[in-house]
Amino acid sequence: MDILKKIKNNIIISLQAMPDEPLYNEVCINAMAESLIKLAGINVLRLAGERDIRNIKQKFPKTIVIGITKPLIIPENYKELVYITPCVEDCKKIIDAGADIVAFDATLRKRPNGETLKNIIGFIKSKNKLAMADIATLQEAKNAYKLGADIVSTTLSGYTKETENKPNTPDFELIKQIKQELDIFTILEGRIWEQKEAKKAFESGSDAVVIGSAVTRPQLIAERFLKVLKEHE
Repeated sequence: MDILKKIKNNIIISLQAMPDEPLYNEVCINAMAESLIKLAGINVLRLAGERDIRNIKQKFPKTIVIGITKPLIIPENYKELVYITPCVEDCKKIIDAGADIVAFDATLRKRPNGETLKNIIGFIKSKNKLAMADIATLQEAKNAYKLGADIVSTTLSGYTKETENKPNTPDFELIKQIKQELDIFTILEGRIWEQKEAKKAFESGSDAVVIGSAVTRPQLIAERFLKVLKEHE
């Protein structure tokens, strides 16, 4: 598919902010997106919510958008819940807003309203959009592949009960396992902070790499540097 060819061997930026963060402001998100697209040459963004998807696609129609929905407040027991694009109605909202790719929780956890992963993927593909499965394990990747997902991403590795004890590092091993067993477009997402980690992701077989907080969360970027002060107290 043309979109997969465009994102192959590419860096994808996840540009998201929570409502309690200053950058959640519409003007701020738009300015950051423009900086990434115009100044850095980024052509694929992962965005949360109809507002930001619609704004970016209207202003930069050639930018490929991976869209999701998620709660305005992430529940404390998020490791037990499906909350990333959990229902068909969520998929419809972000497709209508202009998303080219719909990303969704593809773990084996129970979905709200009795919905199934098969229905989610089937709906997305019926709208001629690409279905991107956010997974945490090889088993989940295999299941998503069997159900027709176009892309699997390691987004949820370390963020489910089953994987919560994994190291707080990018899951290179999961990428390797998926590429060894499945013929599917694979993305490494999660906990990439350094250039060498992005490079290792590609060397591990990842077709593309998503970077989020290391680029778009100034408070977290600053905190990493502030740790130097504590080390020298």
